[in-house]
Amino acid sequence: MNNVWERLHRLWEADTPCGLATVVSAYGSAPRRPGALMICAPDGTVTGSVSGGCVEGAVHDLAQQAVRDGIPVLGRYAVSDDDAGAVGLTCGGTIEVLVERVDRQSFPELGVLMELLRAGDAVAVATAVEPHGSVSAGARLVYWPGGTTGSTGDSAVDVEVTAAARQLLAQGRSHMFRTGSGDASTGAAPRVFVNCLVPQPRMLVYGATEFASALTRQGALLGFRVTVCDARPVFTTPERFPDADEVVVDWPHRHLAAEAAAGRIDHSTAVISLTHDPKFDAPLLQAALQMDLAYVGALGSRRTAGQRRAWLRAAGVRDDQLARLSSPAGLDLGGADPAETALSIASEILLHRHIGTGNRLSETEGAIHRTSPAPVVSQLATG
Repeated sequence: MNNVWERLHRLWEADTPCGLATVVSAYGSAPRRPGALMICAPDGTVTGSVSGGCVEGAVHDLAQQAVRDGIPVLGRYAVSDDDAGAVGLTCGGTIEVLVERVDRQSFPELGVLMELLRAGDAVAVATAVEPHGSVSAGARLVYWPGGTTGSTGDSAVDVEVTAAARQLLAQGRSHMFRTGSGDASTGAAPRVFVNCLVPQPRMLVYGATEFASALTRQGALLGFRVTVCDARPVFTTPERFPDADEVVVDWPHRHLAAEAAAGRIDHSTAVISLTHDPKFDAPLLQAALQMDLAYVGALGSRRTAGQRRAWLRAAGVRDDQLARLSSPAGLDLGGADPAETALSIASEILLHRHIGTGNRLSETEGAIHRTSPAPVVSQLATG
């Protein structure tokens, strides 16, 4: 996500107008969810995606038009059986995409937004998707827990948008809603999309091994901020882990405790032990299982896993806490080398994150993409 914003900011800093496409609503089996971005630069390069390939060409054309005339366009794409020549989502579902020109004049808040993102702060970008009264399509208000910048052009709408952004950011959910500040005679009111940008989840990989190198690559692909930590300096070097955001020489349990004390881990954090050494493994997992983490895993044979559980139980770890430990870590994909093992562990992390079944899609029925319930935005009508 941040790579797309970084690309947008580089163009913005160079005062180079570009086209920005944002998925503002998605229904059914749409391939990308609200908040997905695509940037169309003047040199023809494209960064990001709004559909996984189905409608990118049509959106690119709209982006070029928006750059030329400066008028935002709201495109709607769905499966079309009636018109075989229509541009639609071959995979099913429906998406709405806001396409607009971005430059220093149209998005003056981008500098502040990037400072917040680079600092690891949570921030919400609220954008009016349709014109209404004094609210212009593309008008923005940026909200973060410490303040706001920008405006929709209507002070009453700004108050509602700020309240909605506060609630949605707390839930970590992007969502489009219709404000209550509309025309009383017609019932019309502007729609606003709130794109919630939260810090990258963290993956803490303990044990500077070849398996750690492969898992670091997988973690980076999945959008984690990855840290590799090991107490052995000869193995724990940035050169061995080029995909890691941080490489730290420290005892694993001591590093985890310091990160927790500093408030740098939370319920989205994944902790994986690849040490195979009880003097590193046991105190680390004992500490991790006391925390509210997304995933705690440890590599090893079934014999090692049995011994590990015995050590932890003897150290006072409760059975309900042990039940949260994935050991041996990963899903049964049949692989064994570092890359295959890393994929197995990453797959289990995703299974936990999305509460999947782990079954082959070809053997299941129903929607492929699970639709989450709409976020709670109190006193505001969704639409």
